[in-house]
Amino acid sequence: MLPTSEYRRLWKRILVRYDLYLMLLLPLLWYAIFQYGPMYGLQIAFKDFNPAKGITDSVWVGIEHFDRFFSSYYFTRLLWNTMSISVISLLIAFPIPILLALLINEIQNKRFKKWVQNVTYMPHFISVVVIVGMLNLYLNPNSGFVNNVMNGLGLESISFMEKSEWFKTIFIGSNIWQSMGWQSIIYIAALSGIDPQMYEAAKVDGATRIQRILHVSIPGILPVIVILLILDVGHFMNVGFEKILLMQNTLNMGASDVISTFIYRNGILNGDYSYSASIGLFNSVINFILLILINNYARKKAETSLW
Repeated sequence: MLPTSEYRRLWKRILVRYDLYLMLLLPLLWYAIFQYGPMYGLQIAFKDFNPAKGITDSVWVGIEHFDRFFSSYYFTRLLWNTMSISVISLLIAFPIPILLALLINEIQNKRFKKWVQNVTYMPHFISVVVIVGMLNLYLNPNSGFVNNVMNGLGLESISFMEKSEWFKTIFIGSNIWQSMGWQSIIYIAALSGIDPQMYEAAKVDGATRIQRILHVSIPGILPVIVILLILDVGHFMNVGFEKILLMQNTLNMGASDVISTFIYRNGILNGDYSYSASIGLFNSVINFILLILINNYARKKAETSLW
């Protein structure tokens, strides 16, 4: 605990800058009401929740819902689909905005540089519903552009959106196309903050362009890369519920059924609130553990962390 003198100085600073602290009131209230307040309802994961009885009067069942989920035949499939999409996204989708930012940073022609930025940014502003509609249109087995090209090359049409083996490729590939430009903005901003004299010194020492990227650009944005990696790992089990739900159908369910869509079906559609709450809590606990582990590892190895 802080000593009395420290408390007095703290309150004095608050009173002097009361207007700035008042600005924090609204976001703090938002977090308290919409983020921490609903955590009271997590107890239904350990109850047989009955809306007529309410949260308080519902019967406690302990970890019965967790046992039911862990012992179910679909547990392995849900966990594998969720984790495989996340791992592939981290391995492939995460580095691409970094490479794009490095590429844009090396473009000397300002007009061409702005054109590349605009072209790569624009997909971010397209609605997820529209993106999935475009995928259905272009990948249609009868009239889609992709299959028309394949037919022209003498290949047979493929029902891409109905094949489980194509789901992850299409989902992750379209995510990369839609988000790489927007995600590269923060890396471009970090690159602009690197001292130009470091590049000049590297040139004087005879470093090639690739060597300047490896030894000046990448180390200069490494703290930003680490922070964003930590944040991505903190959402490891959240894999884009809306888009997956829109792309999902009975034929690709083997690859597209993830924990978030399973929660939606059981909680919203079937009304099994306690069961879906327990699965959601399991999902959140995994994210929390991964966030703590990656943050501690980054603090030790890269001396950069969220806290």
